[in-house]
Amino acid sequence: MNFSDFLRQWLKNVIDFFGKLFSQIGLTPNTMTLIALVGNIIASILIATKNIQLGGIFVLVMGPLDAVDGAMARLQDKVTSFGAFLDSISDRYSELLILGGLLVHFIQLADWQACLLVYFAAVGSVLVSYIRARGEALGFSAKAGILTRVERYLVMAPSLIFNVPLIGLWIIAIFGNLTAIQRVWQVWMQSKSQAK
Repeated sequence: MNFSDFLRQWLKNVIDFFGKLFSQIGLTPNTMTLIALVGNIIASILIATKNIQLGGIFVLVMGPLDAVDGAMARLQDKVTSFGAFLDSISDRYSELLILGGLLVHFIQLADWQACLLVYFAAVGSVLVSYIRARGEALGFSAKAGILTRVERYLVMAPSLIFNVPLIGLWIIAIFGNLTAIQRVWQVWMQSKSQAK
């Protein structure tokens, strides 16, 4: 069990509580997914306009909605392939929007080293998700790694709130790409076992 799965189990009761609450007021899982996406669009605009700490608060609030929409789908018996697809696409957009906000922020400061760091953080973030999706499409497990989406969120949100985005970016750039390599290795080892 990785840290993401452990955290979801540990917070299951809290997530289910909010899932029930939002269900009772008439929200659907897909609506919740889109609300989180809109919240992250607002966060990215705040970050791009030098309101990094307020943007970080939005990121912090929107993050848990990623888990709540799944709980709502189970509670409402609305678990669908399209819902899972929409959730995954929303996650990628949300993460890249936040990084895009930081990119605009550093472009305004003419801090080109920080811009390059944002690029490498984005590469790691996208590849971690892509490698898992591609590996699983080929029948392999590709969940290994030390910096999955949940961990990246737990790094990014505090680094924005405490106005130290470079620290968060360094962690994501290094360990995100290391996680991608770990997943490539995991798939490669499984493919070798199949070939025997």
